Amino acid sequence: MDDPAPTPEPGSEAAAVSAANRRFYEAFEARDLDVMSDCWEHSDRVVCTHPGWRTLHGWGAVSGSWFALFGGPQVLQFILTNEVVHVAGDTAWVTVDENLITAEGQGTVAALNVFQRSDGRWRLVAHHGSPVAAQ
Repeated sequence: MDDPAPTPEPGSEAAAVSAANRRFYEAFEARDLDVMSDCWEHSDRVVCTHPGWRTLHGWGAVSGSWFALFGGPQVLQFILTNEVVHVAGDTAWVTVDENLITAEGQGTVAALNVFQRSDGRWRLVAHHGSPVAAQ
């Protein structure tokens, strides 16, 4: 079993990044395009790799992927574990295990989320999800 990840100190930059990360997954579960859009930086430098997809570059392609996913039939519930937050100036990254529950079953995706601070807000610039093989 993995060691539990340390909880960021309340009021710290790491806690703010952790909150931004949670907001991303809440938008994902709720299939809320407006909140999902607000979680991301809207630029050509953003990238997103959904499990099994090619890497998408630029906000246009990334936003289109959320539109397609949210319009599909699959509803996902996330149980996040092993979250580790790192902050270096105006850049932060989070590693987290996305334990997914769907109507068809369950599985785990290892994710890396990269945030950039802009105008006092942490916004996603990269998301990469990779399925974890069943043990």
